[in-house]
Amino acid sequence: MAFGTANPALTALIPEIAPELVFGEVLISIAGDGYELRYREDRGAAGLRDVPIAELRSLAATTEAGEFRPLKAAPNLRRGWRCLARSAQELEEALRHLYPGAVADWFAARQTPPPVTDYRAFTARQSGMYRVTTTLSDGQVAAVARAGCHKRFCLKQRLWTVDGLEQDRAEDKSLLACLEPCAVLLEFARVIARALERGEAPPADKGVPTREADFSQGGNPRLEQWRLETAALARS
Repeated sequence: MAFGTANPALTALIPEIAPELVFGEVLISIAGDGYELRYREDRGAAGLRDVPIAELRSLAATTEAGEFRPLKAAPNLRRGWRCLARSAQELEEALRHLYPGAVADWFAARQTPPPVTDYRAFTARQSGMYRVTTTLSDGQVAAVARAGCHKRFCLKQRLWTVDGLEQDRAEDKSLLACLEPCAVLLEFARVIARALERGEAPPADKGVPTREADFSQGGNPRLEQWRLETAALARS
C-alpha cells in the first residue's frame, strides 16, 4: 500500500483506515495499494458512478437538488459515486476537494491542547457589522451554537465553546473537527444579535430561503431550530 506522504496530518490519518474509516459522510476503504472513497451509506452498493479525483470539487459543490453547499460539512453530500485514489497523495487531494482543510483540522484537534479559538476570542476580532456578535450573552451564544451547529446542519465536532456550553462529542457528529466559529455561524449570530438588539424576533414567516445561509426568511431551518433552543432555555 502507498503510505508515502510528507503531510504529518495525513500520515496520522492513514493508519486509522483499518480497513475502512468514515470521515464526515465519506467512507474510505483500503483498495489494493490505494483507497476507495464513496458516500458512507453506499457501503456495498453496486453500479456506482466512477468519479475522478478532479471532479470531486464540483460534486461537493451542490446537493442532489442542485443547490449550492456553502458548508461542505453539511450532511447533504451527494451519493451514488465512487472514487479511487491510487496513493496517499491522491487520497489527500480527494479529501481536500470534499472537505477542505478537514484533515489538518482533525490532526490539530488531536493535539494537547487543541488550537481552539472560542467564541469570545473569535468575535473580539470582528469589526464592522459583525461587531454586534459580541453582545450576545453566554446563554444566547449557547442557543445560537446549538441551533447553528446542530447535526442536522453540520457534521463537524464543535470544539470551540463559551461559558456553559459543552463541546460536541465526535460520536454525535463525525471525525470532522471545528476549531473556531465558521462564516455561516458568524452570520447566524449577527442576525440573532441584531434582532435582539432591536427588540425584535428574527423572521418567523414560512418563506423558503433560496440559500442555506440566507437568514432573512423565517423558513430557514437554523432559525426554526434556534426558536426550539430558546424555548427550551426559557423553560429551564
